Amino acid sequence: MEKEITEIKGGQAMDSLETFKKYRQKMNEKILASGNKQIKRFFTLDSRAYEKGALSTKVKELLGLVASLVLRCNDCITYHIITCVKEGVTPEEFFEAVNIGLIVGGSIVIPHLRKAVEVYETCLKMKKEGKELTL
Repeated sequence: MEKEITEIKGGQAMDSLETFKKYRQKMNEKILASGNKQIKRFFTLDSRAYEKGALSTKVKELLGLVASLVLRCNDCITYHIITCVKEGVTPEEFFEAVNIGLIVGGSIVIPHLRKAVEVYETCLKMKKEGKELTL
């Protein structure tokens, strides 16, 4: 029985990731189609900030994840976890990073930490099954 519940939850989480991806893509296209230069510049700046520099992309994504936990932004948390898994973040690295988010953000972060762990496990499962993690 417990195994069935885990499998059902995992399937729901995968559906949720697909819904997140589709919604994000659809709305980003609408926003960028507005032609607003400042918004386009911000979107570009946001993307470029995570490129490899003195810090690796992996470290920058972990920093983004910690900031997202503290800010309690589930969409941001999901985005950074997907990219963290793509960058090869290990469970040890993931839990060490989210612990920093918990310490900085306090107990109010716990519901978002639960979501983060669920998304991380789902992404790891998808990667293991050879499913593409895209945004």
